[in-house]
Formats: sequence, C-alpha cells, structure tokens
Amino acid sequence: MKATIDPADIARQVQDAQRGSQAAFAWLYRTFAPLVHAIHLGMTSRARAEELTQETFVIAFDRLAQLRDPASFGPWVAMIARRNRPASGVEERDLAEADDPAWPGAGPESAAQANEALRAIRRLPEAYRETLMLRLVEGLSGPEIADLTGLTPQSVRVNLHRGMARLREALGMITQHEERGDDRAT
Repeated sequence: MKATIDPADIARQVQDAQRGSQAAFAWLYRTFAPLVHAIHLGMTSRARAEELTQETFVIAFDRLAQLRDPASFGPWVAMIARRNRPASGVEERDLAEADDPAWPGAGPESAAQANEALRAIRRLPEAYRETLMLRLVEGLSGPEIADLTGLTPQSVRVNLHRGMARLREALGMITQHEERGDDRAT
C-alpha cells in the first residue's frame, strides 16, 4: 500500500463484497491484512498471528452484512481482530516470546535484536503497540496507518512518537535529552 485510500473506494469495495464480488473480497483482504496481522502479532507468535489473521477475515466476511458504514471497514475489522484474541493473552505472549523463529535473512545478532524489540512492543499499551507494529513490522507510513485504522493523522503521529519513546525506554535506549524530558532534536 503506497497511496492513501479514499474512504469512498473502501465503501465501494465493501458494497461490492456484500454483493458477492470475489475481487472486492480480495481487495479488502490485501488492503487490510497488514492491519489485522499487526494487531495479532502484538498478541502472539508469528505463526499464530498468521492463523488469527485468516480467522479474523473469515469472521469479518461472514458478518459483512452487519457493517453499517462501509467506509469504516478498517476500524470495524480491527475491532474484530482485537476480539479474536488467543485464549489467554499473558500465556500466549509468553509462548510468542519463546517460539518466534529467527527473522528470515537476518544474522544472529540482528535476529536477537529484532526479537527483543518485538517482545518490548508486545508489552506496550494497545494503541502504541498497534501503531508501532504497523510502522516497524508492516512498513506502513503514518498516513497509511491513519487510512487503515480510521485514526486521524495527528493521533497516529502522537501514538508513534509516544510508542517509540516507550520502546526506546524499554530497550534501554534513552538519551540524556529524553531523560531530562527534552525530546527535541539536538
């Protein structure tokens, strides 16, 4: 996803999917899978996140007729994803930390750092966790995150800024400026 998505395009695709268009279902999946995957990856292992992403879309597509505002598909599918949680969050998060395989193509040190960052992100509050997953794992820009989630661009910027500050703190990467509460660029 590179350009912003017009809410009218989302609404049109949802309406087409409600009429049975396989192309519209595929478009909705391609467009919103990063959002759903990021939510699940924040809760569980990569393998389980893949499964939960598929399950979430099955649930969403089965309930598509219940969606009142077709343009709000993103926030709606995100809510379904948050409710389609692993049975027990804490145990699942512990399992995720234990069984996440090495990152493809990464050396041992890079993979260890990536897994450490992922564990730290999983411990953040939901709003920060989801926006950071979308930015750092799914590679989406702030405007793309806003389009998918229904958040304002300003809310996304705030969540990313605060989430990154908390992530740096969790990883022991606080600078002297940040320790003093001065997070301006030097």
